[in-house]
Amino acid sequence: MSTNPVPVEPETAAEATFETQPDWRLAGFLPYQLSIASNAVSSLIAERYRKRFGLKVMEWRVMAVLGDGANAACTQQALTRITLMDKVAVNRACKVLEERGLIQRVPNERDGRSHLLELTGDGRAIHAEVMPLALATERELFEGFAPDERAAFREFLGRMHKRAAGLATGD
Repeated sequence: MSTNPVPVEPETAAEATFETQPDWRLAGFLPYQLSIASNAVSSLIAERYRKRFGLKVMEWRVMAVLGDGANAACTQQALTRITLMDKVAVNRACKVLEERGLIQRVPNERDGRSHLLELTGDGRAIHAEVMPLALATERELFEGFAPDERAAFREFLGRMHKRAAGLATGD
């Protein structure tokens, strides 16, 4: 009687890849690496302004987008698209920010069925205080990176985002 296992053919391409790469580890998987790096950076920045301003990560992302000159007023749907956040998370963040008086709804002259969201005076004041903290944290994160490494990192992230978006839309 043989004790050697009978090889089984993989049923899917994913199984084939996993079976042919026995050293595969989650820590080396690009989507996982991007996710944990993003979460670590977001958590670091969030912790620095959560205590002072009472903002959660999703709330700050909405404020950051609305505080950006290109998106000074936009619809909730546009916020969802720009941030790549779930529409429920965007809705919840907008509701909290509106209740706190940090954003307001204004009529959308282009489309009477929707409203534009924009920062209030209080929202702009907080944005003006948080941005220097966020930028200081970014400088800390890039300490030890040469200027060309920082530029390459940003270029690679931009290319990865563009590639993923293209694959998602079939381009």
